[in-house]
Amino acid sequence: MTAVSPPPLALGELPDAVRVRVVALAADALPEVVRLPPALRRVAGFAPQRRARLGAGAIGEALDTDAELRDRVGTQVAARSSYDVAALAGAEAAAGGEAAELAALAWLVRPEGWEQVVAGVTAQLREREQAASRDTGELARLREKLAEAEQALRDARQRNRGQLDELKTENASLRRKLGESRAAERAAREAAGEHERELEEARSRAATQSAVQDKELRRLRERVTKLEAEVAAGRRAARSERDEVTVRARLLLDTVIDAASGLRRELALPSVDGAPADRLEADLVRTAEDRAGSAVAASSASPSRLERALALPRARLVVDGYNVSKTAWPSAPLEAQRTRLLGGLAPLVARLGVETTVVFDAAAAAARTAASAPRGVKVVFSPAGVIADDVIRDLVAVEPAGRVVVVVSSDQQVASDVSRAGARSFAAEALVGLLS
Repeated sequence: MTAVSPPPLALGELPDAVRVRVVALAADALPEVVRLPPALRRVAGFAPQRRARLGAGAIGEALDTDAELRDRVGTQVAARSSYDVAALAGAEAAAGGEAAELAALAWLVRPEGWEQVVAGVTAQLREREQAASRDTGELARLREKLAEAEQALRDARQRNRGQLDELKTENASLRRKLGESRAAERAAREAAGEHERELEEARSRAATQSAVQDKELRRLRERVTKLEAEVAAGRRAARSERDEVTVRARLLLDTVIDAASGLRRELALPSVDGAPADRLEADLVRTAEDRAGSAVAASSASPSRLERALALPRARLVVDGYNVSKTAWPSAPLEAQRTRLLGGLAPLVARLGVETTVVFDAAAAAARTAASAPRGVKVVFSPAGVIADDVIRDLVAVEPAGRVVVVVSSDQQVASDVSRAGARSFAAEALVGLLS
């Protein structure tokens, strides 16, 4: 398989050392190159030292954009070079400035295999630059540490100088006292000598005490290190034990949940309807209604009381259709009454989310017109020979005890029957007040 050559490198992609050598070689050979562009003719007239320095930008741009110019420059550079141009493929092993020189010569002359030469030298020089950068960073860190050590040394010297001054002051005081004692009497010299001996003993004791304290400090540090290791080991053990307990608890919880799910599937338990407080709420409402007597009957037409009843959990609303529609729109045809009643119930049911059934009386009707019921509302027509009141009584009777069932009808007999069955009865005016 033929090896794929790397893409040619532009002059700006070369390492700095190689790029500088390319410009320098081209600047040296520039006066001997024929058909120079106008921008380089002026540069070719510069002194040799000024060409590479002042004309670097123009030379680099021309070499990058004009392949023919680069070939002509490469021919002159190859003629002036002391290297064997045909053997440039072995330049990958070169080092230092020679590697940059050979890479620059290969980029200009471009003999066979020049791309590998330039790529190899480029990788080698970039590795050296990275190593030099790392060495520079390490040197900076070492210099910073050296500065810190020098500052610490200066601080220690200053502290020692202060201590030395204190000792010198103390010694001068002692010598002054000693001189005064010698002037007073010879016996004081012996006392002064004794004091000197005591001072030496004190210094000796201080040195001994300092050594003991240093030893104790080292022992305490070792003890602290050992205790820190023990604490870390204890924390790791506690964490491992806590994780193990958590895993056991999660496993037990998953087991219980799986067992409960399996038991529910095994027994085919249905979902629970209603709430535990439904029966208690119904009993409390019935007790309050029994105590209120006539006041409850008068409040059955209150729209707000009806709305509070419908807002109870899982409430069911049963409406005597024609009883309510004839109360609200007595002069309208029956079909129009049905349409207006169902249209008025739609926003109320959507807002309260109550299960609603509207019963229309069709006992004497030979044909029944289909009614379009809104979402959440069921429309029921009484069968032939059965009045709507009986259908309402049957609907209330099949509901479980304790569920909130609200019946809207101004028929006193219907209201009395459904109240005895555990439902709450409201007059048609209460629902009409909520629909308007």
